[in-house]
Amino acid sequence: MPSGFTVLTAGEVAAQPDLDDWRYTNGFIEGRFRASGFAPAADLVAAIAAAADAADHHPDIDVRYPGVVHVRLTTHAAGRAVTDLDVGLARTVSALAAERGATPEPGGAQVSELALDALDIGAVLPFWRAVLGYVDDVTAGQTEPVYAIKDPLRIGPSLWFQQMDEARTERNRFHLDVIVPHDVAEERLAAAVAAGGTLVSDTYAKAWWILADAEGNEACICTWQDREGD
Repeated sequence: MPSGFTVLTAGEVAAQPDLDDWRYTNGFIEGRFRASGFAPAADLVAAIAAAADAADHHPDIDVRYPGVVHVRLTTHAAGRAVTDLDVGLARTVSALAAERGATPEPGGAQVSELALDALDIGAVLPFWRAVLGYVDDVTAGQTEPVYAIKDPLRIGPSLWFQQMDEARTERNRFHLDVIVPHDVAEERLAAAVAAGGTLVSDTYAKAWWILADAEGNEACICTWQDREGD
């Protein structure tokens, strides 16, 4: 990886020119491209891999039938942050996709997280780390206690632990965070309510909205907006 880079906030990423194919989600920028078939999708992946090697900066890439290529970019050396390296490679990927006739689908970007309320995070986190086969989700030089774990293969959703002040029995301790592009959040919110959900709170919107299903099980729709530093 090149030694020099500039970390960008979510707002700075959103304001970048020529980045319409990409969306910021929780420390990443993500792009999704629909090719005309599986083989053309694989050809696009090969071209992205060559460009990544040339740039010495590498994304996570996922290919799904019939021809969808999902690309996620972050700079691990920056502590899972988006930098100018990611933006530069994203523009290259968009150009490679356009050359091959792959259609961008930026609204398809999404990150899911699980959250568990706990009275004693230090007591319960090791169990979940072991049972899931996960590792601590920490940044370089982190000094505060670990409060999140992640899949080392970067496939399963991360799990983070929310501090409780007192035992709670009237609601579930698990909730799902669904992190979506800022420009699809309200559409997703409306769809969830139309499907029988309830808006529990919009106090922290547009950072997140709290919803519940018909039995009170909760999920949050989250975006990068209205967060400190963004």
